[in-house]
Amino acid sequence: MKEEVITSRKNSVIRRFRLLGRDAAFRREQGEFLCDGEKLFREAQQNEAEITAILCRENGTAVSATDAAVYTAAEEVFDYASPLENSPGPLFAVKIPSPEESGMPDRVVVLENVQDPGNVGTVLRTAAALGTELVILCGNCADPYHPKTVRATMGAVFRQKVVSLTLPELRERLQEWRLTLYGAALTDDAEDLRTVFLARAAVAVGNEGKGLSGEMLSLCEKKIIIPMTAGSESLNAGVAASILMWEMCREAL
Repeated sequence: MKEEVITSRKNSVIRRFRLLGRDAAFRREQGEFLCDGEKLFREAQQNEAEITAILCRENGTAVSATDAAVYTAAEEVFDYASPLENSPGPLFAVKIPSPEESGMPDRVVVLENVQDPGNVGTVLRTAAALGTELVILCGNCADPYHPKTVRATMGAVFRQKVVSLTLPELRERLQEWRLTLYGAALTDDAEDLRTVFLARAAVAVGNEGKGLSGEMLSLCEKKIIIPMTAGSESLNAGVAASILMWEMCREAL
């Protein structure tokens, strides 16, 4: 029996996929996020992510066996549902994992007001690679489940623990975990990263343009700076966080 192909943009499945890709509030309300492509699909399966629905392009690549509902859409309807241009598919919805207790992490990276999805995705990908146990998002950070963020993680979104906390919540958790918070800052009183021992620590990286807020810096026991050649103003937030995570993790690797 030939599978029915969705041909209307008004179809409820198409509307759901389109909203998951474009509306952060809808993602939070549904407790799901949208992924794209065969690589992410394989990563989701390998990491036992809860896939809830799959949308394939007509005449596109078939997906392997799964318990999730599988739909097929006509070319123009699939393109309407997808948040990415020229996506080969499949598109698939995944349950957002429930926040879990973090235990006593040794290595934590804190992002404050990092608004570029690519930067947040890069940090999640690097954190997973280097064994950083937890990524904390504070303030107005890019949604970790935005399609561009998810794509930038290259599958790490299914492995890396990430939570959003307010500053008071962050202060409470750091006290509970007995972790020192270091803030990356381009200030005269910041210590050279090469002189700071970052075992069992949390490091905070701020907004791409403005850096860390005064409120966040007030929580930091020390400020640190990544040494750069003369004339260099700053590093990309994702790159800076990656360097700091390497310094935190290299003793353990």
